[in-house]
Amino acid sequence: MQDGFVKVAARTPQVRVADVDFNVKAVVQEVRESFSLDGARVIVLPELALTGYTCEDLFWQDALLDAAEKGVADVARATSRVDALVLVGAPVRAGGKLYNCAVVLSRGRVLGIVPKRHIPNYNEFYEARHFCAGPLDVTRVDFAGQRDVPFGARQLFACDSVRNLVVAAEVCEDLWVPEPPSIAHALAGATVLCNLSASNAIVGKAAYRKSLVSGQSARLVAGYVYCSAGWGESTQDLVFSAHDIVAENGSVLAEGRPFREARATSEVDVDMLAAERRRLSTFVTAPTGEAAGYVVTPFSLEAEPTDLTRWVDPHPFVPSDAAQRSARCEDVLSIQSYGLAKRMAHTRSKAAVIGVSGGLDSTLALLVTARAFDVLGMDHAGIVAVTMPGFGTTERTHGNSEVLADALGATLREVSITKAVRQHFADIGHDERDHSVTYENAQARERTQILMDVANQVGGLVVGTGDLSELALGWATYNADHMSMYGVNASVPKTLVRHLVRYVADTTESDALSEVLLDVLDTPVSPELLPAEEDGTIAQRTEDLVGPYELHDFFLYQVLRRGFPPRKVYRLARYALGDSYDDETILAWLRTFYRRFFSQQFKRSCLPDGPKVGSAAVSPRGDLRMPSDACSTLWLAELDKLA
Repeated sequence: MQDGFVKVAARTPQVRVADVDFNVKAVVQEVRESFSLDGARVIVLPELALTGYTCEDLFWQDALLDAAEKGVADVARATSRVDALVLVGAPVRAGGKLYNCAVVLSRGRVLGIVPKRHIPNYNEFYEARHFCAGPLDVTRVDFAGQRDVPFGARQLFACDSVRNLVVAAEVCEDLWVPEPPSIAHALAGATVLCNLSASNAIVGKAAYRKSLVSGQSARLVAGYVYCSAGWGESTQDLVFSAHDIVAENGSVLAEGRPFREARATSEVDVDMLAAERRRLSTFVTAPTGEAAGYVVTPFSLEAEPTDLTRWVDPHPFVPSDAAQRSARCEDVLSIQSYGLAKRMAHTRSKAAVIGVSGGLDSTLALLVTARAFDVLGMDHAGIVAVTMPGFGTTERTHGNSEVLADALGATLREVSITKAVRQHFADIGHDERDHSVTYENAQARERTQILMDVANQVGGLVVGTGDLSELALGWATYNADHMSMYGVNASVPKTLVRHLVRYVADTTESDALSEVLLDVLDTPVSPELLPAEEDGTIAQRTEDLVGPYELHDFFLYQVLRRGFPPRKVYRLARYALGDSYDDETILAWLRTFYRRFFSQQFKRSCLPDGPKVGSAAVSPRGDLRMPSDACSTLWLAELDKLA
């Protein structure tokens, strides 16, 4: 349960209708296996699992109800050494009525009984014939050999050894109604919601059921463990498929295959859920235990590391599915181009000026600008693509800049910066042989001055090219490529930039454009501010200096979007990218990320406008309100402990 990960499981046992002894053994076996083999610490079994859901009028028989109550005691006793919270379905008599309940067990004791609130009595369901709707308010009942067991819907079960693990239950139909009890549970502080269900199989229902579970987990920013009855139930009129699902904040983490795999196990990140709720100002919860009418029952789990089996995306900004990736690229390009189109229309710009280097970022910005001109119905000749060769410009990148401008119908202007920068070196007394930061930044600032002045000449605005990854690392020259009149790439991470360019290359009808885009993609990422090698190839490779963007974008997402601490970011990076990088490399570049992220905030504090395209951004007017002189000591100290 380290770092907030709690392994949860939905397990559907093979039951026999009305054979409680058999069902008890099956439930106990599932619980023990789920704990010992999978390490599950919250284990959910189906609705009425101890009797079978399809007992019908047998629920009027005291013999069955007596056996079920004894069965709960037997399960509690048999699982007393299982270090987990167990939720199992059983019929419960209380106050002269019969209720369909989730019974919550831990370490041999019944912690609480949560009755089903909404009793279906339509189509194939006739539960109201046997069961009453459970009360909201919690009272005390004697059950399964225990006195004063909490009984009622408003119950939470809070783990005293895992701070953010708070469990609540609802039963089957409760999820399908307009206002599920899980809404109140989540607002009362529950982070893991468990549904004990017996949902029969009909054509198309599995997909709808899955959408309900994932949607509820998203709406409530919660983990949701859904366990449904299997085909051991009576098939007199219905068939049950054992559709088990684990979801978290809208994502399905695990799903059993109906009829084939009666279980689903994964890890819910309760720390992430708690942090996400804190971030959302519209998600207002009461401190656990203070919600009106709720009874909170504590339970304990031994705090042990949780082995991860869930999918951790190594490229969180880039969908792995090809169709989803294409859709993502189209969405991003539309946001960028329409954002620029609006800014040009508002400023009545006659042209757009963009510095083209033959690199990825300026290529994407040029493609976006062309799309914006199409939105506005403007001639691409109004796109002034300025190539500004300097000391490090190679023939490859210079040539690609020319081909790109021609393929898009832009107006190409070439302004060499060599003479102007040499004059500047003479003016400030800098030796050209000194290839220090002054040597590099003087070139970058000269280029930006040219772009701004050309924009004044043509009545246009300067389109920025810098991307999100560069801004996070501060890999931009202050008041040079850092500055523009509208930064279309400002919230696009480098790993996604590459796929956006490839998407255009794959979908364009222009063979010339596709060919040059593919060559741009094959060119090493570089600012080209140092002289080229003797063979004319690029001497300065960005990723050799600041680290692999694949790693940095992973760090960026976990730090900025999730708010995870360094220890957890490192653990997830090792898990997701450990096949590509060793631990020492990951830790070294993570240190670089934190150091640069903190020290370079002053550049982000005065960013030009630009469109937000995804869930992570660094605009000082939007997602990142961070002081420029904040200290990174706390974060780096935690990394020191990992070394």
